Order: sequence, then structure tokens, then C-alpha cells
Amino acid sequence: MLSDMVPTGFHGVELADVQFGDTVLVVGIGPVGLMAVAGANLRGASRIICVGTREICKQVAKGYGATDFIGYKDGSIDEQVLKLTNGVGVDKAIIAGGGVETFEPVIKCLKPGGKIGNVNYLGSGTYVNIPRIEWGVGMGHKQILGGLMPGGRLRLEKLASLIACGKLDVKPLLTHKFKGFEHVEDALLLMKDKPADLIKPVVVL
Repeated sequence: MLSDMVPTGFHGVELADVQFGDTVLVVGIGPVGLMAVAGANLRGASRIICVGTREICKQVAKGYGATDFIGYKDGSIDEQVLKLTNGVGVDKAIIAGGGVETFEPVIKCLKPGGKIGNVNYLGSGTYVNIPRIEWGVGMGHKQILGGLMPGGRLRLEKLASLIACGKLDVKPLLTHKFKGFEHVEDALLLMKDKPADLIKPVVVL
């Protein structure tokens, strides 16, 4: 958890510069998105709107501080977010899922001066489309930041202290437990097939 999910999700929160009282949108609530929810909550977000449909992920997200849920299958993300926020939109957004097409609706529901932190690997697509009007015709101060999570000993020690002191519980991410390294292939196949009840498998000795 500390070498991947936690630092990646938290880095999305850092890139988006989540502050006390912010309304935050988290797109994708797989393991990384769930840690983005937890990180946004620790940073003082007042409202955390999540895009995700799998029930187990929604329940875990609630435990980490999510307040609202929308489904990408239920209509455009921006229209649903604007409806939830009475047309106001969100202060910050973290993209932890989707593809190049995800940026357009997120920009549309981001307030002027808002920031998007992207920690999603964009493995396909040629362009990220920026809607001109909703970007404030270049004058809206809407920022998109994306980057690889920072690592290193000090970073991991600080994240580990959150767990050791009870501020962060990663156990809800571990939905499937295998005993013995002969089950490594079973765990990998679970990650490949992604059954509805899976968040992350773990293999222990």
C-alpha cells in the first residue's frame, strides 16, 4: 500500500492543492482513487464527490470521507456535478481513472481558479481536449497538473506514521487474502479480471 496506492492517491491531492473547506471531485475510486479520497479528507475537504459505480468501492470511499457519488454510466460527469452543487462546481479535482476524454467534463465543472491533479496513466489517445469556453477562454486560471508520485525513505516513513498513529487505515483496501506464494498467480489473475468485489489482493507467507 505504501509503495503504490497511498503515495499515488495522496500525490493527486497534493497536485490539486486541496485546502480546508474545498469541494473536491475524485474521478475513479479504485485503490488509488480511494487513497485520494482519504488524502482529501485528511487535508480538510468539506465535500468529496466521487465518480464510481462498484458498490464495495463506494462503501470504502464513504469510510474514507466521501459525501456524494455519481456514476459515469448515468450521464455526463459535469452535468451531474453541477446539479449536485447547484451550478457552482468544485474547487479541486483529482483524476484517478478514465482516459483522455475525462478531462473535458472535469474542466467543465471546475470553478475558476480550480486545480486538477491527475495521477491516472494515460495509455491511449492522442490529445487531451480542453473546452475553450469552460476553460475561461484562457483567462479562468484553471490548472491541470500531472506527475509521477514522489517516493523515497522519508516519504514512506511519513506515510507509515499516518498508519502507525491511526490516522489512515489501509485494511479496507485488502479484499482478498491468499496464504503462500503459490497463490501469486491467483492474485494476479484477480487483478486482471477485476471481479466486482475486488479492491486489492494480498499474498502473505
